[in-house]
Amino acid sequence: MTRIRFQRSLEELKEQLLVMAGLAEQAIQRAIEAYRVRDLSICDLVMRSEVAINRLEREIDQAALDLLAMEQPMAIDLRFILSVIKINADLERVGDAAKNISDRVRSMESMPAVELPVDIPKMATLAASMVRKSLQAFIEGDAEIAESVLTMDDAVDAMNRAAHTALTKVMSEEGHNAPQALNALMISRSLERVADHATNIAEDVIFWIKGDDVRHHKSIAKSEQKAAAKLAAKEAAAGIASAAEEGETPAN
Repeated sequence: MTRIRFQRSLEELKEQLLVMAGLAEQAIQRAIEAYRVRDLSICDLVMRSEVAINRLEREIDQAALDLLAMEQPMAIDLRFILSVIKINADLERVGDAAKNISDRVRSMESMPAVELPVDIPKMATLAASMVRKSLQAFIEGDAEIAESVLTMDDAVDAMNRAAHTALTKVMSEEGHNAPQALNALMISRSLERVADHATNIAEDVIFWIKGDDVRHHKSIAKSEQKAAAKLAAKEAAAGIASAAEEGETPAN
């Protein structure tokens, strides 16, 4: 395969992935619209999208593996193909999350509508925005846009934690509303996973463009923060003990 044909194959692979990305993003939007209006016909559209997404996942994986086997690419081309394979998997899971949300909507359809202490559409808007920005970063090959996605994940995590606290309280105190609250809680968790997949896509874009592996950046940062806090507490305790032995009053 000539270099020109190889580059054309890479472009075709990118185009296939973008088609799948469009389907995954549309599936999430439809699932949330189904939740908002309780329309089972929209759930049917989500189900059909999942079939198409699963088919595309297999085709993209095969095309990427064929390129790896035939061309044995190096450097940025190798990173691109590896990133496509990983992004492909995350997009398929976004489709799964959309299906999970639509399944919850189906189970809620026969239940009376109640006001719940959670703003699912707001959370969905933020999660979908993360997916959109991560894909924009992929389309434009822009690591800075990808890095901006990483900072958005904390907000979705916070919303999911708040939803868990509020909805758990509803389930324990309002038994008659417990089924709706449980379904809303599961939808919130699915949206949190969508945000996680968007974060994964952004990390893969950074790897493709810069060659930097930034996976688990949050867990490492949190570990470092905890270690620093423990060290500071230990030093403070040692200072207080020393002052007490000397009969001094430690400064505030």
